[in-house]
Amino acid sequence: MLTREEIKEFLPHREPMLLVDDMDMVGEECISHYHVRGDEFFLQGHFPGNPIVPGVILCEIMGQSSSILVLDKLKGRITLYSGLNDVRFRQPVHPGDTITVKAHITASKGLIFFIDAAAYVDDKLVCKGKFSFVLVDKDK
Repeated sequence: MLTREEIKEFLPHREPMLLVDDMDMVGEECISHYHVRGDEFFLQGHFPGNPIVPGVILCEIMGQSSSILVLDKLKGRITLYSGLNDVRFRQPVHPGDTITVKAHITASKGLIFFIDAAAYVDDKLVCKGKFSFVLVDKDK
């Protein structure tokens, strides 16, 4: 299992945008976690008195989590979203929740990867979707 500090060795994200606490590969599937502390920037004003993790942040968490699926190709590269499809939000995510992401590659073409991902809190589905990302050189 990769820790947050080990994740920083291959992901360019840093606080406050590093949204993965740990990640691991189990067979062909990545499994990662992010604990919502409650002091994150994206909860400020979303919504006063009832903070909820924005859907776009859930998608970013799933995207960052999926980077381990291409770890062997990441050296000198970064991942950029190229598409989000069939994204569905099932339940709100609140401070104190731990998000578990499970994702796997469904197809690839060169440096473009297609992923199915789902996010859970306490084994309940909170978000799922299909997305694609492309690997690009860090200096471009």
